[in-house]
Amino acid sequence: MPRRVSLPGASELFRATSGGVEVGPEKPREAAIPRQEPKPAVRPRTQNQAESQKKPAPTAAERRAASGRVRHDEKITVYVSRDELIALEQARLMMRADFGLGVDRGRIVRESIALAMAQLETLGAEAPLVQRLREA
Repeated sequence: MPRRVSLPGASELFRATSGGVEVGPEKPREAAIPRQEPKPAVRPRTQNQAESQKKPAPTAAERRAASGRVRHDEKITVYVSRDELIALEQARLMMRADFGLGVDRGRIVRESIALAMAQLETLGAEAPLVQRLREA
């Protein structure tokens, strides 16, 4: 009796992350369901002046609000120390245990960036980010 292990194929292990159709091992290509991308929230250009005066323009802090659980098209790589990674993971676990917030590390980082950018805009040189970077 051969002891050969059967492994799944590449199409079963990987899925497309860009637009198109999702094809799984149980679905033939003809029966694949096209993925629907979320529609961006864009204000139509045909608004009259009275409508645009009703809604105030978003502040820079609102434009930079952390994105939460949405698809992100851009990526950066950030290297952190072991202690920083442990602190981030402990914060994630604390948010789940103490506050009932099931968030991932990326969301914590995005929220922290949004907070730091808002403080930088409103406080300028007095922002905690500027102070910490001056001390480093």
